[in-house]
Amino acid sequence: MKHLFASLVVGASAAMTMSIVSAADMTGAGATFPYPIYAKWAEMYKKASGNGLNYQSVGSGAGIKQIKAKTVDFGASDMPLSAAELTEAGLFQFPAIMGGVVTIVNLPGIAPGAMKLTGPVVADIYLGKITKWNAPEIAALNPGMALPADEITVVHRADSSGTSFLFTDFLSKTNADFKAKIGSGTAVKWATGVGGKGNEGVAANVQRIKGSIGYVEWAFAKKNKMSHTQLKNKDGVFLQPDDDAFKAAAAGAEWTKTPGFAIVLTDAAGKASWPITGVSYILMHKDQTDGVKGKEVLKFFDWAYKNGDAAAAELDYVPMPDSVAKLVEASWKTNAKDSTGKAIW
Repeated sequence: MKHLFASLVVGASAAMTMSIVSAADMTGAGATFPYPIYAKWAEMYKKASGNGLNYQSVGSGAGIKQIKAKTVDFGASDMPLSAAELTEAGLFQFPAIMGGVVTIVNLPGIAPGAMKLTGPVVADIYLGKITKWNAPEIAALNPGMALPADEITVVHRADSSGTSFLFTDFLSKTNADFKAKIGSGTAVKWATGVGGKGNEGVAANVQRIKGSIGYVEWAFAKKNKMSHTQLKNKDGVFLQPDDDAFKAAAAGAEWTKTPGFAIVLTDAAGKASWPITGVSYILMHKDQTDGVKGKEVLKFFDWAYKNGDAAAAELDYVPMPDSVAKLVEASWKTNAKDSTGKAIW
């Protein structure tokens, strides 16, 4: 699986090697969070249009660097850029898909989804304050569960990551000490633990190390049959991750309130809301050197808005509502222009 997450080149099959990428194919790079759905959409779009997509799942930070350097047609980030950063780089952004981040554990004998955790407890684990699985704070959340006395090994992202941003943003909102000592961001100075590159790197470490805990995107955890935990949300309800819980967290999003549709859905109110829900964004240059290629990227996401909902739901992502898709497409008309200044959409 790991090589699939290094790059995505969709042709006659779902993934091909870099050596047969057509010069006409779209290129993108960034967030690992939306990789499974971008892979599926790209496969479907290739069959529908004949046009391919080479998407490198390298993390949000690397994706932002690549689009700023103009080495790809679009970047992808799970942390929205501020209006100031967008302006400085000559970029615009729009939301493509929503989903959830989950905590995963390697605890033999404990069924997937059985353990309950809260933001404050997970934060204390990542701060190195809770070091054993049978600690009183964990035992109090899981009465009657046979918790091992194993040391906890913390696993986190080693690369600049939008998934880390969502995870640390949630922990910062629920634990003041975590906010003060580590804070939220795509790359933070962790207090303890071992790093892994991408969702696949975190997952590999958690699968390898008994007694470990990590965090990955839900579709990735589900597809790879990883053991997840329940999490307590803002309204005090312990939930299992699923697309209904992600939809509930997104239900109150006010997309027009901030420039660039910049919405953060972590720790959202509502009894049915998953606490680490996030939006994945696409970044493009306002001035398109290759207007034809830029238009093809927009055509791909227009197609995904109109035809990709079923595939997204199948992978436990939340598609963008039609009302938001219409707002996004209206923004394309004013934001994306070719070298002559003509709108490409």
